[in-house]
Amino acid sequence: MNMERPKEITLFLLRVVAGLLFLQAGGMKLFDWFGGVPAEYGGHPPMLSQTWIGGALEFYGGAAILLGLFTQPVAFILSGEMAVAYFQFHQPGGFWPIQNHGEPAVLLCFIFLFFAAHGAGNWSIDGFLRKRKQVK
Repeated sequence: MNMERPKEITLFLLRVVAGLLFLQAGGMKLFDWFGGVPAEYGGHPPMLSQTWIGGALEFYGGAAILLGLFTQPVAFILSGEMAVAYFQFHQPGGFWPIQNHGEPAVLLCFIFLFFAAHGAGNWSIDGFLRKRKQVK
């Protein structure tokens, strides 16, 4: 059995779901989606604050990952953002991610690191552009 098609499907699904989750997190910070950031955590962030910059990276980076556009450089930046988020906000709450509720940050960090190394796959805008360039 040829395993290339199932690999492409699962890579596509991982990329789309990770991008969609990240896009929603950014939308919550920037556009008050899903009730926005609760007031006890600062509420709507002022422009160019650390939370606002994180929200912009999450929203626009998540959209780029979702579409598979400039996937490798965007995923590298987002992986770094998640590493910073983990060590700045979660790690002070305990050594292990399960203690400090940092599991999503760690998981997304390594998912984005995977996409930074591997790329978006053929079912993406990057893949479409790569195929189009090879035809010329």
